Amino acid sequence: MSSNIVVAIDGYSSCGKSTLAKALAKKLHFIYVDSGAMYRAVALYFIRNNVDLSNHEQVAAALKNVHLNFHSRDYQTHITLNDEDVSAEIRQMPVSDKVSAVSAIKEVRIEMVRQQQRMGKSKNIVMDGRDIGTVVFPHAQIKLFMTADPKIRAERRYKELLPQNPGMTLEEVFENLAHRDYADTTREESPLRRADDAIILDNTNLTPEEQLDIALDFVKPLIV
Repeated sequence: MSSNIVVAIDGYSSCGKSTLAKALAKKLHFIYVDSGAMYRAVALYFIRNNVDLSNHEQVAAALKNVHLNFHSRDYQTHITLNDEDVSAEIRQMPVSDKVSAVSAIKEVRIEMVRQQQRMGKSKNIVMDGRDIGTVVFPHAQIKLFMTADPKIRAERRYKELLPQNPGMTLEEVFENLAHRDYADTTREESPLRRADDAIILDNTNLTPEEQLDIALDFVKPLIV
């Protein structure tokens, strides 16, 4: 197998990016880099060390002591914070309450990109997000850009959220996705856009299994 293969998956919300990324990593025995988990781990470190998010000096100093990594165990990807497995703790409510504010800090985003790029130099990885093929790994061997009909995306998201939110309407989900699309594509910091060399994967009429097979067809030629 070729060393240090990077598969970058970008795309709109509720297109199944993480579903594909996880399945692809499992099939290829690559490491799945969960960028969201990384921001949660930073939030956990900040909480533990009482970092004032409005104090740039404190944030910068704290980031120097944050070292993240991913490891596969029992067919699951685990994240470590300074060699401590925090995969479960980062999903707790105190972290969930803080992660949005933490991920909006420019210094944090810069440091996370640096650490993500470090991982790509030492492991075969699959990573999904909004700016993976354009900012984090512009030289990734494979870049996929996922999209789907907005109505189909809203229906998928609605079915996913309905059990925990019985009062939710499909119209609300559709409007929320439209808002997120606009925010993602117009934000100043690393906006969502398709890299010039990214392969478009429209999964409007595809099952998860079918989209995995298509992605595998693109990646397999790199494996010797």
